[in-house]
Amino acid sequence: MVPATGDAARVVQRALLAWTLLAAVSGCDRKRTEPQPSPAPSAEPALERLYVPGATNPDAVDLSAPDHPAYGVAEHSAGLAPQAGRCPAEMVLVSGSYCIDRFEVHLLDVKQGRDLSPHYPPSKHFSVSLYERWHEETTAPRGVLGTTLSLPDPPGFQLTEDFQPRAVSQARVLPAGYLSFHSAELACVNAGKRLCTRAEWVNACRGEHNSQFPYGYEYEAGTCNVHREHHPAQLLHGNSSKNHLDPRLNLTHDQQGPLLRLTGTTERCVSAWGGDGIYDMVGNLDEWISDPEGTFLGGFYARATKAGCDAAIDSHDPSYMDYSLGARCCLSF
Repeated sequence: MVPATGDAARVVQRALLAWTLLAAVSGCDRKRTEPQPSPAPSAEPALERLYVPGATNPDAVDLSAPDHPAYGVAEHSAGLAPQAGRCPAEMVLVSGSYCIDRFEVHLLDVKQGRDLSPHYPPSKHFSVSLYERWHEETTAPRGVLGTTLSLPDPPGFQLTEDFQPRAVSQARVLPAGYLSFHSAELACVNAGKRLCTRAEWVNACRGEHNSQFPYGYEYEAGTCNVHREHHPAQLLHGNSSKNHLDPRLNLTHDQQGPLLRLTGTTERCVSAWGGDGIYDMVGNLDEWISDPEGTFLGGFYARATKAGCDAAIDSHDPSYMDYSLGARCCLSF
């Protein structure tokens, strides 16, 4: 080939430059229009089932189902704060903001989880004192029932060992009476919980419909275990104002059955929250709240009150205790 010279060479050079530019531009266009691979989808977190007030609660307690976690002894919840709006199995979510025990408390000792007697105060000193006194006194005939009702024996360790109480919320057990404010507070703290404030307690009792009674707006005789015809001290001692530390008082009965009932067995006395419910906030036992001056709410089985969730007694020192005084615990988020 003869090398191009002069004008011919310049023409060839311009042609080569134009072809080069065209190729470059075409390549850029192809690069822009080619589809780009989609980024790999990020893994989405698993959806968490939440307890929402007003919605059906898939974990609502069913007292006819013995395999439900709330039916047996509840697990120790110390250090277990509610997660993502959920409460421990033995508690109920109230107003979406705090948890409350489903049942009145039963007591265990902290170290070994042994049952404490519901018929004695939760301390060795007071248990020994009452057991020794009433072991002698029950030999004398008294009242309607008199000596036909035997003195209950506390477990041996309750009379011989130092211990501290821990509250548990459990169905179908006799709730613990003979609590002072201080012992009720300690039992809740040892469970990783606390006593409820007055506002929390009353709100929980009135339910999501804000009614004066757990079951509705009007008093219904017999729906909750309150305003019973007979008083246990009258049945045992012939005088309703005496001997309120007799360990037999909560074992008394009348023609309607036991005066103090097992937790959760007064089936219509339920404060409803979502698909769940809180039992016996009115009746059965009075319940201490977190008032250091000493206040208990709800009324016990023989208290002649029709005030429902508004029933309150604030005339006793926080160290006061008798057969009619129990508690339930709350837990904050």
